[in-house]
Amino acid sequence: MSTPRNDALIHDPKGGMDRLLEIMRALRDPETGCPWDIEQTFATIAPYTIEEAYEVSDAIEREAWGELKGELGDLLFQSVFHAQMAEEAGLFSFNDVADTMSDKMVLRHPHVFGEESRDKSAEQQTKDWEAIKAAERADKAQKGTLEGVAVGLPALLRALKLQNRAARVGFDWPDASHVLDKIVEETQELVEARDQLTQAEVEEEFGDLLFVMANLARHMGVEPEGALRAANAKFTRRFEGVEARLAAMGKRPEDSDLEEMDALWDAVKLAEKTAAKSRR
Repeated sequence: MSTPRNDALIHDPKGGMDRLLEIMRALRDPETGCPWDIEQTFATIAPYTIEEAYEVSDAIEREAWGELKGELGDLLFQSVFHAQMAEEAGLFSFNDVADTMSDKMVLRHPHVFGEESRDKSAEQQTKDWEAIKAAERADKAQKGTLEGVAVGLPALLRALKLQNRAARVGFDWPDASHVLDKIVEETQELVEARDQLTQAEVEEEFGDLLFVMANLARHMGVEPEGALRAANAKFTRRFEGVEARLAAMGKRPEDSDLEEMDALWDAVKLAEKTAAKSRR
């Protein structure tokens, strides 16, 4: 028989973390909970977890600070959901999750919580952090250099992590010029695949080119996911500018053609650059 829920806590506007945990427990109650929540599994909830993480990132990217609280709450709820399912399965509880993270942060910050000196650069701290993580992997019997890089990460992020791991053991180009040469090579191979090979082989060559582009970003100190998000935002902004100019002419994009829209694109681009100069 399920444990009676604490309705006073559930409706307490200042109930904090305990309130959220009780709400989650009530939602999953097999007798009185929500049918949808009861049916969920780790696998079915995982895509929502990833989506919520991206929505947090999107709010930060847009500096939508009024939305960030809600987005962080959504992401927190995902952790609570997974922890509740784990507790039902006898695996671990939410407190175990919090304690595990606390232990990890204390261990990885000996210059704050231990005897090490805080007199070190951010670069040195990054190196120390990676050394500690390597020791943790060794304790978990992870022997391979690339072992432990999560397969479920977004492909671009996983490419960076794989490349960073390989670079730590010396498998890396010495500078960005070598990566640029490799991009030329991979581009040529993609063109040849397009003209001579199967679609599967074209996709393989395209993947190789993306992988090397991620490596170039790493060598140039660029965060590729952020750079691509910015490019997406710029494209969206400029295309909406094209649509606005077409609307002023009484037209829609489907009423136009590439030549006209390309000219409007250039006009929007020029207007942006002129406005940017005036703000300097």
